[in-house]
Amino acid sequence: MRFSIHRTHFIAIVGVILVVFAILFGAIETSHARTAPVGDQSALTDWKRAITLFSETTHKVFPLKLTAASLPPPEQDPCLHCHITGEDKGLWTPLVRWVFFGGAGLLFAFGIYRSSSVWVKRSPWVPITTRAADWFDSRYEISEPLSKFLSKPVPKFAQRWWYCLGGITAFLFLVQGITGIMLAFYYKPTPEAAFASIQFIETQVHFGSAIRMVHHWSANGMILMCTAHMIRVFIMGAYKKPREFNWVSGVLLLLLTLGFGLTGYLLPWDQRAYWATTVATEIGAAIPVIGDLILVFARVGWDVAAETLTRFYALHILILPLVTIASMGAHFLMVRRQGIAKPL
Repeated sequence: MRFSIHRTHFIAIVGVILVVFAILFGAIETSHARTAPVGDQSALTDWKRAITLFSETTHKVFPLKLTAASLPPPEQDPCLHCHITGEDKGLWTPLVRWVFFGGAGLLFAFGIYRSSSVWVKRSPWVPITTRAADWFDSRYEISEPLSKFLSKPVPKFAQRWWYCLGGITAFLFLVQGITGIMLAFYYKPTPEAAFASIQFIETQVHFGSAIRMVHHWSANGMILMCTAHMIRVFIMGAYKKPREFNWVSGVLLLLLTLGFGLTGYLLPWDQRAYWATTVATEIGAAIPVIGDLILVFARVGWDVAAETLTRFYALHILILPLVTIASMGAHFLMVRRQGIAKPL
C-alpha cells in the first residue's frame, strides 16, 4: 500500500513537469513562428526570451492578485531603526527587557543547577564565589598575606569621624575617576568644540547634567576633605617620627588634588575658565627665577591658546591620575605598615 502511494505521487510530479515543459516549448514555438524567418533556427536557442514569454503566459493564465505595491511595509526593528535614523525613543525598553527577563531566566537556571547539585552530591551547597576564591588561592597563595594586611584591627581612639577624612578623600577620587570617564566619551578638547560639547552633555546626553554636577561637586569635596585631613594630621602631630614620609606623600597628594582642580577648570573653555586659568598661570609666573619657565610650560607659550587646552586635558586625564594612584598606593601602604598615630 505504501509503495502504490509513493508511486502515485511520483507519477503526479512527472505529469506536472511535463505540463510545464509543454507550456514552455509552446511559447517558444509561437514566438519563433511569429518573429523568425523560414529556416532560421537561432530563436530556438534564445532562452532568455523563452523564459520571458513563459512568465508572461503563466501570468495571463494565473494572474497574481497581490503585487509588490499592495504588500504592507515590513516591520522595522525599534533598536535598529533608532540607530539608523538617529531617533532616541524607547532606548531603555530593550535594556529593561533584557535585564528583567534575562535576570529571571538566569535565576531560574541557577536554582535548578543548585538544587540538582545538592541532590546529586548529597552535600551542602558551596557558593560559586567561595569556589573561585579557593581555586585562585590554591594556585597563587595570596589569602594568608592578604588576610594579614586586611585584618589589622582599628584602635578604639581611631574610631572617630575625623579619622575617616582620608578615606572619604579616596572615595571621592574614585567617584571622580568614574564620572570623568563617562564625561570623556562626549567631551572634545578643541577650542572650536569644547564649549559646544559641554552644552551637548548638559542638554542632550541622558543624565549628562547630573553626571557633570557629580563630577564638579566631588572635585570640590575632594579638595575640602584633603585639606581637612591634613589639618587633622597636623593638629594631632601624626607627621612626626617615624611618619615623616607619610606627611610628604600627603602634601604631594594635596598638590596633585589642586592640580586636578586647575587643569579641569579650563576644560569648559568659557570666559570664566579662560580668565581663571590666565590668573592662575600668572601667579605661577611670579615665582622668582623659574616663573617664566613655569608660565611657558603651563600655557605652551606666552598666551592661553588651543595648545594650553590640549596640555591641560592631557594632564587632567593621563598624567595626574597615574601619579595620584601611585602616590595613594605608597601613602596607604605606609599607613598600614606603621599604623595610626596616637593623638597627643
